Amino acid sequence: MKYNIRGENIEVTGAIREFVEKKVGKLERYFDSPPTSEVHVNLSVYNDEQQIEVTIPMTNLLLRAEEHHVDLYAAIDLVVDKLERQIRKHKTKVNRKFRQKGAPKHVFAELEKDALARKLQPEEDPYDDDIEIVRTKRFDLKPMDSEEAILQMDMLGHAFYVFNNAITGDTNVVYRRRDGKYGLIEPS
Repeated sequence: MKYNIRGENIEVTGAIREFVEKKVGKLERYFDSPPTSEVHVNLSVYNDEQQIEVTIPMTNLLLRAEEHHVDLYAAIDLVVDKLERQIRKHKTKVNRKFRQKGAPKHVFAELEKDALARKLQPEEDPYDDDIEIVRTKRFDLKPMDSEEAILQMDMLGHAFYVFNNAITGDTNVVYRRRDGKYGLIEPS
């Protein structure tokens, strides 16, 4: 895997870089083929607390985990454990789904060439005091069914997920309801 390791309020030393690559590299055993895209790792320090964010963009899946800890190396261990749990959970659900349909399929493909999301600076409107857009994300809508979109939403830890419905071709949204169940928004 290729790594893009960035530090904020911290210098990324050779030892830190080597430790991150060693720990995150252990996740390669879960992939069918060696990933070709970059693994994005952001290290930051705020108020004596270490934070690590790891994003692994893949075809039809975006793995992301974040951890805070006083010790940077402990935070790295925790975030790798979290990513490993996400991968195992996803593989279990996908394998169960395809077993029910009777069609074996590879769960993981190569990582995509470009990251799925980019940070953009919001434009400031001097007349708008109440509503402020603090972050804009852009990503490719992948064709998938609603079950796969729910898996993606759970992996990312989001309350909703926008996707391109593979059956209808429309843009849909799945979301988590207050009762813990899921909802689907379709255009009329």
